[in-house]
Amino acid sequence: MKHKRVTIRDHHAEAALFARRVFVSLIIVVAVFGVLLSNMYQLQVIEHQSLQTRSNDNRIKVVPLPPNRGLIYDRRGRLLAENRPVLSLEVTPEKVADLDQTLARLQAILQLTDDDIAQFHENRRRERRFNQVILRDRLTEQQAAQFAARQHEFPGVSIEARLVRHYPYGEAITHALGYVAKINSRDVANLREQEKSANYAATRVIGKLGIERYYEELLHGTIGFQQVEVDIHGRSIRTLSIDPPVPGQDLHLELDIELQQYAHDLLGDDRGSIILMDPRDGAIRAMVSKPSYDPNWFAQGISYAQYQSLLNSKHSPLLNRSTQGGYPPASTVKAQIAILGLDEGIIRPDTKIWDPGWFQIEGVDHRYRDWLAWGHGWVNVTDAIVESCDTFYYDLALKLGIDKIHDHMVQYGFGERTGIDISEESAAVMPSRGWKRARFNQPWYAGETVSIGIGQSYWTTTPIQLAVGTAVVVNSGQRPVPRLLAAIQEGEVKLPAVVENKEPVVLKNDKHWNVAKNAMDLTVSSIKGTAHRAFKGANYTSGGKTGTAQVRSLGQEEEYNAEDIAERYRDNAMYVGYAPADNPELVVIIAVENALGGGGSVAAPMARKLLDFYFEQEQKYAQR
Repeated sequence: MKHKRVTIRDHHAEAALFARRVFVSLIIVVAVFGVLLSNMYQLQVIEHQSLQTRSNDNRIKVVPLPPNRGLIYDRRGRLLAENRPVLSLEVTPEKVADLDQTLARLQAILQLTDDDIAQFHENRRRERRFNQVILRDRLTEQQAAQFAARQHEFPGVSIEARLVRHYPYGEAITHALGYVAKINSRDVANLREQEKSANYAATRVIGKLGIERYYEELLHGTIGFQQVEVDIHGRSIRTLSIDPPVPGQDLHLELDIELQQYAHDLLGDDRGSIILMDPRDGAIRAMVSKPSYDPNWFAQGISYAQYQSLLNSKHSPLLNRSTQGGYPPASTVKAQIAILGLDEGIIRPDTKIWDPGWFQIEGVDHRYRDWLAWGHGWVNVTDAIVESCDTFYYDLALKLGIDKIHDHMVQYGFGERTGIDISEESAAVMPSRGWKRARFNQPWYAGETVSIGIGQSYWTTTPIQLAVGTAVVVNSGQRPVPRLLAAIQEGEVKLPAVVENKEPVVLKNDKHWNVAKNAMDLTVSSIKGTAHRAFKGANYTSGGKTGTAQVRSLGQEEEYNAEDIAERYRDNAMYVGYAPADNPELVVIIAVENALGGGGSVAAPMARKLLDFYFEQEQKYAQR
């Protein structure tokens, strides 16, 4: 039997092979550990700061904090615009699994309307991703309790407490104060262009009109931030740090809310404007435009139906008639034209003309009628203002010519913005040859100059322009810039607003101011004055000028009767005045559209009531 040969093992070779394998393995292990150590160094040392920041971002959330908007007060410290706390139901769509189902359930539980749902989708379209979107503003206590009991069923939905703007005096002050409303895409674009968008990261509303818009930067304040620790679901666990926002500054206005409300109520259902201004420094005491609307509609979220009712109204409630309404000034500017005639030497204080009740350009058949059909007889410049003689001014305007009238009137501010501290202002029209050529590509005719003499033709003014123009007369040339702002609150200190004046009207002879002012005084005090009846028995002195502005032309044989024609064709009733006569502290402007009466019978009595109320209030507060 053969035996299998046993191979003799080479222990030296095996040992050498094992050693080589161990060496290679050791090199691999060292290399791996080297890589690990290198990565650890990279992560722990080189990229430590970056990774720590990224780690904090996963558990620390930076939340912008909106500043409280500054408050607005009237001249006596009464609150005109405030911030009220409300509860709102807000949704973060990206955190809701089934948004439509969630909205349907919330609608059933909280009795939300279809308009609420539609508005939510509109709000969502405007918001950035991962931002909370308001579903229902101003929750009732019952709605808040109903949701709180079932909040666990609605991830991504929460009740938030915030402040909303409120205007306690509503429509009485809308066109002066303005309003805030939700920031839209146009606002966002403007903020980015001005490099202010970062300061509005937590702000939902912005000033849209009036004081709220003009002083937006002061009222808004500066954004703040807080760092909060959140869990894996994004819920806040604790606050780590707070950089508080800086509230907006409070504003004090020159407006007197009692006078404002009185003027608003005095206009009643009439369309028009009332302005009361201190001619010495341009301080606006009241500025009313009617019809108006409730600014809280916009501040708290206006509905589609509400907005359409404003847009489609034939009475244009969105128009600020005080600064944008274009009215023919009619006879209210006769004092300024008289001053020009005197200063140019066309007339003297004792120059008289015969008024038969009409005026005719030589060689032209058309007759320009005086409001008094049988005429005023012999009149001088004072009589022509006191009795509002149209014929005198037809003649004077034709002798002056449109060029001189235009160049003189623009010095009072006609045809340009006054500079009042709201953005909604029109320049209206102070016509000239060049204006008509550019507008209609037509020459200027002498008959148009005749009509300009009584504030008609193409000439339109805003009530605020009439306020400034009247102030220039009573100030003997000084032209104030009208303003609503009285002071800015800086802590415990009120910083007064800057009082500005534009270039004064300089005459060749300053005595001509007194001729015009004396005539305006007599318009009130003389029994022949067109405002005498309205101011009879007043316990203060005043001056003024009535005006009745045609809104359509009458034929040569056509008679005007306000009760027999359509309302839209009725004349506008105008009045400009001031008091006291010797040292005026208030200018009053009245414009009533399509009135059942003229300036003397409609507008002047309103001015009397306003001045009575003003002086009674001043006396009452002086005695306190």
